[in-house]
Parts: sequence; structure tokens; C-alpha cells
Amino acid sequence: METVEIQIEPRDSGSKGKVKELRRQGKLPGVFYGPKAQAVPLELDRKEFLSRVADLEGSRLIRIKSASPLLADRVALVKEMQFHPVTGEVVHADFYEVDLTAKIRVKVPLHFVGKAEGVVRGGILQPVVREVEVECLPMDIPEYFNVEVSALDIGHSLHITDLPMREGVVAVYETNFTLVTVVPPTVEEAPAAEAAPAVVVEGAEAPAAAPEEKKKEESSES
Repeated sequence: METVEIQIEPRDSGSKGKVKELRRQGKLPGVFYGPKAQAVPLELDRKEFLSRVADLEGSRLIRIKSASPLLADRVALVKEMQFHPVTGEVVHADFYEVDLTAKIRVKVPLHFVGKAEGVVRGGILQPVVREVEVECLPMDIPEYFNVEVSALDIGHSLHITDLPMREGVVAVYETNFTLVTVVPPTVEEAPAAEAAPAVVVEGAEAPAAAPEEKKKEESSES
């Protein structure tokens, strides 16, 4: 996996007012931390982050360019992004330092490719998961996995053990869970026909009474 270089500098941690002012200046606040790294508050150019990192799919390795020896040439993953509840804009980013010589666990997105045979026959392709967790060295992190679905017929599924893994990448799972399946087409049942209301036609004879009803009528007359 290629690394993305971004200019990031440390900042003084302060009040919410200082953070808001930072955002007004076009900066994005963040924090850098790791298992062997002291937490460092950050600031970086918001536009650069959005164009080079935020919209990319999957996990991306960030190589930090900085004038600070605390951050220069450190490699990190974007661990988490916080979003504004109304506008949806990124308002904060967490950078987690990684050791390029140690395996880590990350989630990798799935791309479902091809047209399933069952879909051609009227079925519906139903993805069950959109990403899977793998363990590997940071530089071996796959950008995504292609899941070929062309051979799937109605009622057939692909599971995690069916997903090819390249050398050095191992899927993490406890059970052989389903990735995608093809379900039968949904057929709506026709509504039951309602009984038509009786229509009384003037001059028409009333229908003959049932035997039990006829006996009741005779007994009442006597």
C-alpha cells in the first residue's frame, strides 16, 4: 500500500473557543497517538485532508511531514473521524501510529463484481457485509477485495472462506459468515376477492329459505 504524505503540525491544546477559531482559519484539529507514542494535539490543512484522505476508500497509511521531531516521518492510520451533526463536515481526525514491522488488524471494503446468474433469472443480489477484517503488515493492507458473484444462482451464497487472500493477508473471523447471497424474487400475494354485496332487484323472487329456517318460520306461524 502506498502512503499519503500530509503536512501536520502540533498545536497547543486549549479551550473550545480556540478549536473553533482554528476551524475558522481553515484548519482541522486532530490528535496523534499510539501504543508507544505520547498523545499529541494536531492541526492540519482541512482542504488537503479532505482532498487526499477523507474521501478515499478503506484504510490509508499517512506519512506525516512536519517541522516537529515529535511527528516528522511518523506513519499512522486515520483511526476515526468526527462529523458535524448538522452539516456532516469533518471536524476532527484521530491518527493512530503504526509500526511498519508489526501486523495490525484493519477492515477492508468489498466490491461485488459481475452479474449473478440468479439475478438474471429474477433473483435479488443481497450483500450481507460490506467489509471484512484482516490481519497483515501495514504495507500489505489491501485497498479493497473484489468478490466475483457471476456464478451465484438463486439460494446460493459466498462465505468468508470463499474469499481469496493474497500472501501475508489473513481474514479474521470466528465463524464462516456469509458475504453475499442471492434471494428469490419477492412476489406479492393477490388480495382475496371480497364478497360482492347482495343486490335487491324489484320484482325478483326472494331466494328459497334453507330447510332449518323454513321450519322456524312454520313453527312461528302456528
